Amino acid sequence: MRVPLSWLREYVDLPAGETGRDVAAKLVDAGLEVETVEQLGAGLKGPLVVGQVLTIEELEGFRKPIRFCTVDVGSANGTGEPQEIVCGARNFAVGDKVVVVLPGAVLPGDFAIASRKTYGRTSHGMICSGDELGMGDDGTQGIIVLPPEHEAGTDAIELLELVDEVLHIDVTPDRGYCMSLRGVAREVATAYGLPLRDPALLDVPAPNSYGYLVKVEDPAGCDRFTARTVTGLDPEARSPIWLKRRLQKAGMRPISLAVDITNYVMLELGQPLHAYDRSSIAGPIGVRRAEQGEELITLDGVKRTLDAEDLVITDNSGPIGLAGVMGGANTEIADSVTTAFDPSGSTGAVTGTTDVVIEAAHFDSVSISRTARRLKLSSEASKRFERGVDPQAAAAAAQRTVDLLVLLAGGTAEAGVTELTAPLAPRTVALRADHPDRVAGMDYGRETVVRRLQEIGCDVYGQDELVVTVPSWRPDLAEPNDLAEEVIRLEGYGNLPSTLPQVPSGRGLTPRQQLHRRVGRALAGAGYVEALNYPFLGEGVFDQLQLPAHDAARQVVKLVNPLSDEEPALRTTLLPGLLGALRRNDSRGSHDLALFETGSVFRAGERAGVAVRLPVDRRPTDEEIATLDAALPAQPRYAAVVLAGAREQAGWWGKGRPADWADAVQAARALAVEAGADLVVRQGQYGPWHPGRCAELVVTLDGVEQVIGHAGELHPRVVKALGLPARTSAMELDLDRLAAAGGDAVKAPRISTFPVATQDVALIVDASVPASSVEAALRKGAGELLESLRLFDVFTGEQVGAGKKSLAYALRFRAPDRTLTAEESTAARDAAVALAAERTGAVLRGA
Repeated sequence: MRVPLSWLREYVDLPAGETGRDVAAKLVDAGLEVETVEQLGAGLKGPLVVGQVLTIEELEGFRKPIRFCTVDVGSANGTGEPQEIVCGARNFAVGDKVVVVLPGAVLPGDFAIASRKTYGRTSHGMICSGDELGMGDDGTQGIIVLPPEHEAGTDAIELLELVDEVLHIDVTPDRGYCMSLRGVAREVATAYGLPLRDPALLDVPAPNSYGYLVKVEDPAGCDRFTARTVTGLDPEARSPIWLKRRLQKAGMRPISLAVDITNYVMLELGQPLHAYDRSSIAGPIGVRRAEQGEELITLDGVKRTLDAEDLVITDNSGPIGLAGVMGGANTEIADSVTTAFDPSGSTGAVTGTTDVVIEAAHFDSVSISRTARRLKLSSEASKRFERGVDPQAAAAAAQRTVDLLVLLAGGTAEAGVTELTAPLAPRTVALRADHPDRVAGMDYGRETVVRRLQEIGCDVYGQDELVVTVPSWRPDLAEPNDLAEEVIRLEGYGNLPSTLPQVPSGRGLTPRQQLHRRVGRALAGAGYVEALNYPFLGEGVFDQLQLPAHDAARQVVKLVNPLSDEEPALRTTLLPGLLGALRRNDSRGSHDLALFETGSVFRAGERAGVAVRLPVDRRPTDEEIATLDAALPAQPRYAAVVLAGAREQAGWWGKGRPADWADAVQAARALAVEAGADLVVRQGQYGPWHPGRCAELVVTLDGVEQVIGHAGELHPRVVKALGLPARTSAMELDLDRLAAAGGDAVKAPRISTFPVATQDVALIVDASVPASSVEAALRKGAGELLESLRLFDVFTGEQVGAGKKSLAYALRFRAPDRTLTAEESTAARDAAVALAAERTGAVLRGA
């Protein structure tokens, strides 16, 4: 909402020296979001005056039309002589009044004006358009042509109100009343403690039986409809300068007098209006729900197919408007036109709308919102109806429109007044006088509470138990907490006491939080960069990841009102977000990437639960909390990494190394170390990973092996579908189950001071035997003296036979209390080899 300060001063007598920034600060303290304060006319310097065009000479021989004009600017040029100006515009004629900027002036944008020679003539100034003066679009896209009554030499800066301040207010959905000058003025008056001149306080005639006939078939969708008729409008009447300038400052383009007046009143009072050409209406006006598939051409010239939920305005011919959103093209107000009768140049009479019917109605906000969203047709009217319009303002808005049409267009207001209203009782809210005190944690007192509620328009009765009648323009005030918020914001959020929560002594991070912190540090230390992604995804990504149709990850929790229609579900895996971040960075020139993320995923249960609404005036009971928890999806915490490009850079120290599947597996092992868990890595196959380069990550919980994740290189088809770099690798695992498989605390290794004994073995096994199985057997057979075991070579070839492979391991033995003898280390190695031979069929190479 754009609010010109000069317009705001009509309703509140602000101190003379108060600037737009001062007013903005007051409104921010009151809880409104003032984004900026625009300084109109900043840097503008005269002379800028009204001029009358005396002569126009067409200059020939140039690529575009050029005119040499003489303009009477009165005594503004110091001589009284006509000013000679070169101009390329063609939307003015001899005798027209225009805006002239003279040498020495400075226009917005630090554009200094001086006499200069151009097109073979000397131009002493410039004839101005609205854009050159920073006025905005006036619909002409050319030179400003002023009404003839303004004298040449008149100061145009004051006439066009070029210097002003405009507040840009971001109106939140609960403060729809601030979508009007009336609403913002009420907030300003309250903030300054000044009286408000309410523009809606008008003498409105009572409804009678001889107004324009209106039939409302859906009172739930339209609970109030006011119709007024004005006849005898001058079709040549134009909007005065002050009206156009206020619309422009508020961000609207002047169109025609009747339309400008309805827009002006909407900005002033917040009540959207519509003016129908009476000659185009066939029979009574009606309000009903549309028939499924019914069509309407709206004012923007687009044919709309309507839904049965849409509210429409009708006459005997069918729909003539989309209620609360946009009018129909067939009853549009016609601007004056001149029709030529014959080629000789004689013209006929000026025609245009002379009789109008004014509609001021109140529509259901939910219905209007659904229609505007479905049709993707947001208008100034729909924005206001969605946020809530004062139903009591309809009659005053219609009267204000009638008064302006009579004043500016020479019309006559018909005596008939139509007003249909559905019975609506005043809304009341019961409120304890000390309730704002308990919410804010400070003592306001009953007197302050009552005073603040009365300032926003409430009627308050009672002592300790207050009965508050809510004003019609505040549909957001429905509960005691809403009223408490009003008291608190008007008293000042900055005055609320600030207290830090008391942390019980001796308690720090939970074991789960400590693990998450260790995991992040370990991955960051390994060269990964943390990427925080939105927890939303589109279900199409599951097909790109090649997940089977029955996969549990496809069971998503969908949001009722998602931020993006393309990502309506909560994530069940971290990979889509991480891979998207990797793709974006790669496309921007960063090709060597290693990213990680830890965060919750959301797993839908077998049945969708319904969350209860917890109270805020007391602590919820254990049963209420349990019911809420039962309705929530499972939210385990996952950890994931993605890699692409070089893992180690090449340099003077040697060759680099590309990232591969082994790095992803190693990341999983690093997390297992932090969790103190025994992680088994074995060959697997799942969804997005390459079937030959995929590791299955397994832990043992309660004596049962459980797969908690996968790591390896992504499938080429997944890489292509997601637009990823070639040979991209990834790892993802369930961090909560990994933690459950570990101990409560990570135990530091015990360091022995005695020397180590190293034994190397090379075992030949079938090619299908996993190295992890051989390693497990060696570890088990070696016993307690084994300190570490490392696979350092894998060999296949004729020397070991077809279908075989050789695995070479380095075994390190050490005793905590003595130096091992060669016999002891050899015996431990032989025991390890024997068990590997028994379990996997391994044969000692060279034996």
